[in-house]
Amino acid sequence: MRRFLLVAAIVGTATVAQAADMPDFLRGSFTAPVARTNWQGFYIGGQASYGAADMDFTNSGQDLLKKLLNNVDVEQQFNISSWPLQNKTSTQNSGFGGFAGYNAQWTDVVVGVELNYIHGKFFNSNEGRQSRSFFFPDDYFTTANIHSSSSMNIRDYGSLRVRGGYAFGCFLPYLFGGVALGQADINREADATIRYNYIGTQIPPKPSFGGIPTVLTDDANAHFIYGYSGGLGVDMMLFANVFVRAEWEYMRFTAPVDTTINTVRAGVGYKF
Repeated sequence: MRRFLLVAAIVGTATVAQAADMPDFLRGSFTAPVARTNWQGFYIGGQASYGAADMDFTNSGQDLLKKLLNNVDVEQQFNISSWPLQNKTSTQNSGFGGFAGYNAQWTDVVVGVELNYIHGKFFNSNEGRQSRSFFFPDDYFTTANIHSSSSMNIRDYGSLRVRGGYAFGCFLPYLFGGVALGQADINREADATIRYNYIGTQIPPKPSFGGIPTVLTDDANAHFIYGYSGGLGVDMMLFANVFVRAEWEYMRFTAPVDTTINTVRAGVGYKF
């Protein structure tokens, strides 16, 4: 009996020691290591884009017509400079450029600032005219013919943005928003003809336009435009701090020609 108890004690001790030497995953407590990509630091890159620009020329000549028709009776009474003479247009084109920024990282949360630039060409133009007659109680009626034309060519644009993302391994999806900046050539022209027609006996006849010039132009070449931007994208780290990017950006510019730009982009960058 004493021999049996001695053998049992020896076997039990060996079993406990062997269990203590077993790997953690056999005991159910193994946790796989999580690979975390380091996004912190400065980065630069290049990109190509394709997009569409929607230009609203509807009210682009109103300020010129208002100056042209200052102190004219039909303008004072009927505000004819506010007539919508032109229309909205859309154009598509491609471009190329670059970006540079800095990321700060807390575990998987990434926040950064970035300067983004595209060189391309979005050009369009539009024109329109209207003609109406107005009767006055002084035995005459006035016929107003007004016309305006405008063109816009956006050559360079970009954004100064703040972005935030959450890293999933080597992927970094992000949202961003900021200030849109650009350079454009904006050329506008407005002209008007006002004719007075007397149906009574009043003399002398009223002058046709009172000595005011009938045409005004405004040529703003290399004009600075600004607005706001927003969008989303994803960066993917490939190897040795080299990453690729895909994103979409919406931009709106406040200018004599109200303009919005939507672009999709693909790029490659390097994080230092």
